[in-house]
Amino acid sequence: MFELATKSNMTKLTHLIGIIKDKASQSKAALLSKRTTLFLLRATSHDSSTPPTRKHLATLLSSGDGSRATASAAVEVLMDRLQGTNNAAVALKCLIAVHHIIHHGSFILQDQLSVYPSAGGRNYLNLSNFRHNADPTSWELSSWVRWFAKHIEQLLCTSRILGFFLGTPTDREDRVSGLVNADLLTEFDSLVALVEGICKRPEPNNVYGNNGLVEEIVKLAREDWGDVEVEVRVRVSEFKERLGGFKFGEVVELVCCLKRLEQCQEMMDGARELGLWDLVGEVKDKAGIQVYRQEGKLPKESRKLRFSESDRFSAPVLNSRDFLHFPSGRFLL
Repeated sequence: MFELATKSNMTKLTHLIGIIKDKASQSKAALLSKRTTLFLLRATSHDSSTPPTRKHLATLLSSGDGSRATASAAVEVLMDRLQGTNNAAVALKCLIAVHHIIHHGSFILQDQLSVYPSAGGRNYLNLSNFRHNADPTSWELSSWVRWFAKHIEQLLCTSRILGFFLGTPTDREDRVSGLVNADLLTEFDSLVALVEGICKRPEPNNVYGNNGLVEEIVKLAREDWGDVEVEVRVRVSEFKERLGGFKFGEVVELVCCLKRLEQCQEMMDGARELGLWDLVGEVKDKAGIQVYRQEGKLPKESRKLRFSESDRFSAPVLNSRDFLHFPSGRFLL
């Protein structure tokens, strides 16, 4: 009992200190007429139990509307706040703001976010070692900071590879059907990596009660899975169409990606109704058979056609070899 009381007092003290810091920072920003900074401070307070409100996020986004310079300054202020804090609640709220830009920001804001920093990289948010041990709640939230930061990094990385942010309305089928095999596999590998990252999320700890910040992050991750699922399904369907035109190395890479995706099935929910996992299993099995055949481990179902010397000069007869084979696997005469 004494230990629990001590932990509770530590949490209350941390919360009180956070409120004082928020008031001081917001007053300073108001005096200096720093509009964007003031909106950011309101959206990323030290309160460790509630996420930023939609109103605060919308106001923060509006502060970056306008010119490219305005958007760049808004992104820079947000990133400085994220990378300069050692408070888990502030870091999580900054990450939620970044996620909000990805899905709801203006084109200019999204563009500035996608090129920040110019070097990019898989750990450019630099939060993989984040620790905040002021109290038990902060310690638990630290694991969510590390995971959500990595998720956002992969989300941005995948968006760069696809050429658009996930959730953006596009003509997916036509775009995907025009990709060459190598590019299609690169996109699919990045999407699978994003799914794998979602599966590695921490488990919520109910010892300290339900936490609004954690619940918001879990909800956002589920929404991202919904967007990823659509993109994955389109590409797996495309693989099914063009499987016969894959080279040996390409089909091996495809089988590896599909196996990685299947391993995430238990953690992902909502896909069974759409039959995604049935489709993944079907394409994986067909691709696996093709690998064995190309290695010579299984006999061909149909025997090879034999032609005599005179057959080469006889009148041509149309068959499947006479069709133009496009990357999508569809045929035109």
